[in-house]
Amino acid sequence: MNILGIETSCDETSAAVLNSSLEILSNVVLSQDEIHAPYGGVVPELASRQHIRSIGYVVNESLRRAGLAVRDIDAFAVTQGPGLIGSLLVGLSFAKGLAFYFKKPLIPVDHLEAHIHSAFLENKDIPFPCLALLVSGGHTSLFFLEKKFQSRLIGRTRDDAAGEALDKVAKYLDLGYPGGPVIEQKAEKGNARKFPFALPRMTDQSMDFSFSGLKTAALRTIKRNRITREHPSFYDFLASFQNAVVRALLVNVDLAAKRFSPHALILCGGVARNKKLRRDFSAFAREKKCPDFIPSPELCTDNAAMVAALAVEKINTFGDFPLSLDLNAYPRM
Repeated sequence: MNILGIETSCDETSAAVLNSSLEILSNVVLSQDEIHAPYGGVVPELASRQHIRSIGYVVNESLRRAGLAVRDIDAFAVTQGPGLIGSLLVGLSFAKGLAFYFKKPLIPVDHLEAHIHSAFLENKDIPFPCLALLVSGGHTSLFFLEKKFQSRLIGRTRDDAAGEALDKVAKYLDLGYPGGPVIEQKAEKGNARKFPFALPRMTDQSMDFSFSGLKTAALRTIKRNRITREHPSFYDFLASFQNAVVRALLVNVDLAAKRFSPHALILCGGVARNKKLRRDFSAFAREKKCPDFIPSPELCTDNAAMVAALAVEKINTFGDFPLSLDLNAYPRM
C-alpha cells in the first residue's frame, strides 16, 4: 500500500509518499520563508496564493522521487486542521480532487496529532502512557496520551506561542524571519544568565502556557538597555531570552510529569529543532529517569511525511476509509 500525504496548514507546501511499512519514499517540502520575510511573519493571503502555485509541482515531485505514478497510490491523506483556513483549503481541495478522480480513500489528518505522531515514525515502540510537548510558531501545547489515538489536551498557550514570541523579538531587533533559528544561532555566543527573566505563572495552577508577558519583558529590556546588534550584550540578551523560553516550557512539562507519571516524553513541532531545547528536554528526561523521543529536525517542521504516516496508522487500526468529499477544514484547535 502506498499513501500520498499533503500538508498545507501554514506556509510550507509539502507532499510525501509512504508505504504500509512506514518507509518514507519521498518527502518534499517547499518553504515560503522568502515570501514572508519582508513582513516579519506569515501573511495568510500570500501563503494561500503560493500554495495554489506550488501544490501541483510539489505533489508531482514527491511522486517522481518515490518512483511512482498517481495510479500507484492506494489512498490519499491531507491535513484538515488546525491552521490557516485559506492554506488548509488549498491542500484539502487538491486531495479531494485526486481522491474523486481515482476513486481512492481520503483520510483526514489533524495537524497537531500528526506532529506528535512524527516521533513514532522513527521510534515505533514508544511506551504508553506518555506526555507530548508540541512547540511551534502557532502552537504550544501539552498532550497526555494514554495510548495511540487517545490523546488529551492538558495545557495550551493562552496568548503567544513560544515560536511566535521568538519571531517577534527577532523582528523587533530586525534579525530577519523566521526569527527562532536566527536567535538560536546567535545565542550560542552569549551568556544565558546575563539577563534574568521571571517566568510566567498561572494563578489557577493549570498547565497552560503564556509567552506574551515574557515577550513584553524582553522588549522592555531591549529599550531600557538600548540593545542593538552592535551592543556589547547583544548575544547575552538573546541567550538569556531563549533560555527563559526553554525554562518556561520545561516548568510545565515538570508539572505535568508529576501529575501524570508518564512512561515516556515526546518533544515535537517546528521549535523542537532548537538545539538548546532538545538538549535541555533530554537532560530533564534523564533527571526524571524517563525515556525521551524527539523526531529528526527535518520531521519537526510541517511536512507531509507525518501526515501520511498517521494515515497509515489509522488504516491499520480502524480499517478502510471511504471516499468522502464532505470533509471541511477547521482553522483552530
